[in-house]
Amino acid sequence: MRGKVRFAFWRQISDHSTFLAPVNAVFYLFSTLKRGAYIDASSFPELAPLKANWKTIRDEAMAVDAAQKIAAAENYGDIGFNSFFKTGWRRFYLKWYDNPHPSALALCPVTTRLLQEIPTVRAAMFAQLPPGASLVRHRDPYAGSIRYHLGLVTASSPSCYIEVDGEKYYWRDGEEVMFDETYIHYAKNETAISRIVLFCDIERPMRYRWAAAFNRAFSNVVLRAATSPNETGDRTGFLNRVFKYIYAIRRLGKRIKAWNRPTYYAVKWVLFGSIFAGIIYVL
Repeated sequence: MRGKVRFAFWRQISDHSTFLAPVNAVFYLFSTLKRGAYIDASSFPELAPLKANWKTIRDEAMAVDAAQKIAAAENYGDIGFNSFFKTGWRRFYLKWYDNPHPSALALCPVTTRLLQEIPTVRAAMFAQLPPGASLVRHRDPYAGSIRYHLGLVTASSPSCYIEVDGEKYYWRDGEEVMFDETYIHYAKNETAISRIVLFCDIERPMRYRWAAAFNRAFSNVVLRAATSPNETGDRTGFLNRVFKYIYAIRRLGKRIKAWNRPTYYAVKWVLFGSIFAGIIYVL
């Protein structure tokens, strides 16, 4: 029910954000932020060094891009963003609810140092949206963070934009934007320039220490399990170690859907019903 833009009931009921709603409700209730899609970055003065050093960060991002390291995950190794790769989106992880990847420390020493000096930055990457690429409408499932983008290589054009809860923003070099990623959003690049931004998850500020502690503990367990490597030697979280097996079931579901849609939805809702029944039984 969040926002002006919403999914249809049956689309939302099976969305991953629905399953985290009981946890997210705690974060919404005790957050110090006002409700709304976009957030004033000046409320987070600790992020100022990122904008102040954007040209240095851009140089490191461009070097990583030149080495063709900003890339899609291989072998279904990124559970959090797997669906985005199909429409052209690419990434190079700097950190993900943990210490920086060894590959990031080697290639981006200044950027990783700046990020490590800001405790509220829980995750970060270089995110690329090549010409013609897009992101489908979606909600991020976890409300314990808010999203920060710093424009590094952009067209500075309304034709390369993100829309959050019906409000558009287009990236510009050296400029930052913050938004609540649990509102429905999507992005498109209809220019000839490959957009690169510094993409960060910033810890949502909470009113009480116990709520902040719960947020950090939850992310340290659940989000850290979704850590994805850039290359050999980087850490891989538990969820990504098993994701290729989970995705095999997903591929089977797609084949059933292509063969007979009513059968697909019948199986889907039987599985969902079994999960909910199991949860109720445990409780």
